[in-house]
Amino acid sequence: MAKPLYHAPADCPVCGDQLITTRKGCLHCGTEIAGEFASCEFCSLGEADLTLLKVFLGSRGNLREVEKHLQVSYPTARARLDAVLAKLGLDPADPGTTAGPAHAGTADADGTEEQSEYGDAVDDDLTPEQQILARVARGELSPDVAAQLLAD
Repeated sequence: MAKPLYHAPADCPVCGDQLITTRKGCLHCGTEIAGEFASCEFCSLGEADLTLLKVFLGSRGNLREVEKHLQVSYPTARARLDAVLAKLGLDPADPGTTAGPAHAGTADADGTEEQSEYGDAVDDDLTPEQQILARVARGELSPDVAAQLLAD
């Protein structure tokens, strides 16, 4: 049985600076090379983050499929993806990236945007029924759940 391989830490446990790889070896023949090798930008991600990315890429960017695979809500799947993007240095809220929300928020009196518990802007001008329908349109609620909420 093969010896398990462990995920190398990305940061130095002493000073916190980024680690580099200085030795690589072949498990088959035992060949070793030494030097200073750059690590990839994904090397600092943990197993859960890498699994999320694999599912996301395998579903061709469909967060609904990620939601089903991870058995979490859509907002949770989106929040986890946003967290991975942030770890990779990609700001999900930056308009220059495709991961951010496509709608603008409402500004409070002090100029800051008010947000819902999902990180989306809240529109106080909408009735509760319109807010439910807007959440369906954004993919936060399924039509069945929305129908139940509207019936109540």
